[in-house]
Amino acid sequence: MTSQTPTVVFFPEGAFGPTNNLVGMAHVLKQRGVRCIFVVEESFAGTLVAKGFEEQLMRLKPKPEVEEEPGQFWKDFIRDTAPQFRKSPYDQLETLIQPIWAELVDGAKYVNDRLKEIFDTIRPDVIVEDNVVAFPAVVSSGIPWVRSVCCNPAEIKDQAVPPAFSGLPSADPTEWSAFRQRYSELHANLHADFDAFARSHGCPPLPKDEFMYESPYLNLYLYPEAADYQRARPLGPTWQRLDSCVRATDAAFDLPEQLQGPGKLIYVSLGSLGSADTDLMRRLIEVFGETKHRVIISMGPQQGVLTLPNNMYGEQFLPQPSILPMVDLVVTHGGNNTVTECFYFGKPMVVLSLFWDQHDNAQRLDETGFGVRFSPAGFDERAMLGAVDHLLSDEVLQARMRRISAQLKANPGTVKAANLIERLAKEKRPILR
Repeated sequence: MTSQTPTVVFFPEGAFGPTNNLVGMAHVLKQRGVRCIFVVEESFAGTLVAKGFEEQLMRLKPKPEVEEEPGQFWKDFIRDTAPQFRKSPYDQLETLIQPIWAELVDGAKYVNDRLKEIFDTIRPDVIVEDNVVAFPAVVSSGIPWVRSVCCNPAEIKDQAVPPAFSGLPSADPTEWSAFRQRYSELHANLHADFDAFARSHGCPPLPKDEFMYESPYLNLYLYPEAADYQRARPLGPTWQRLDSCVRATDAAFDLPEQLQGPGKLIYVSLGSLGSADTDLMRRLIEVFGETKHRVIISMGPQQGVLTLPNNMYGEQFLPQPSILPMVDLVVTHGGNNTVTECFYFGKPMVVLSLFWDQHDNAQRLDETGFGVRFSPAGFDERAMLGAVDHLLSDEVLQARMRRISAQLKANPGTVKAANLIERLAKEKRPILR
């Protein structure tokens, strides 16, 4: 280490999930006196400063003529492709997954020079990135770097684990091969193009069918052991699992007076992208508005066009980690942060997955008994409410989740990650399990 105060650069993908994941780690490090700098898209300007961190700004594409909101890059993209959410995971490969990878690759190319400028200027002790696509400026910087994976661990490929994005069951590999083959065919040209770009900027060859490298220094993935997959081959020695990574930077939340009283309390959140689907949001509001349950709902960007009944309360943005301890059950899109936060607080889930690893999380929760999976396209109302009542009354499951919650709180992943990152900043060599 070159100084008594190490500097760590955090580089999340331009979405709230990866950003929040790294915020939890950075908060612990900052309390220890580590200088923490976030590299974020211009649309996020000020959001990390408000949490007490420094910012370095960049863009993944040319600046638009109108002012952007945080994460606008992906909000616009997903809005334009939202009809694809109604398709099966297999059909999404061509019309949703491949275009997303293409957009990510274009962004990595566009921003490479700016990232290099940032790293050359700051010369941090460690770079921690949570991205699904490689950024050559990170890999070729000569700075020890950490890969953080806040997606479902099927992203870390293994022959005994269902293919990522498939939502296929772990116990039945019948359709795995066809899904993998289709994925490989659709992405072959894009992979070859990005591989050539990465090599031309000082990187090694990309792994087959992958757009991301494993770090030679330290790799972290976020998933509780109780729901993790059994692998054919153990992960390499630089891999470490974080069973949780719950940030402690969100504001407090007081239960509104209208929701105080008897009855179960349910939290509904489809994430910043899923909540933009007004048809789905209206259906959920209608379904749960007719129940005896009290409901808190994250309304997202379409808050102005949604009307809530008396048993529901919602805001555009809600401090999720402050709400989860209060509730009895969560209805979610299956985003990895929400899933792992629910384990941390011991809450069963109903999952309506839309795209990406949400399908894998939904299936994994269903097959391990921690939740129930439903399709957002035409789900059966009676079946969903029946599943809700079953999960709320299952005392065995409730006790199991309380035990898991106690274990995760006793060993918080934010602290484990901070310890490993700080060690890497000091030792400047691979951190082995």
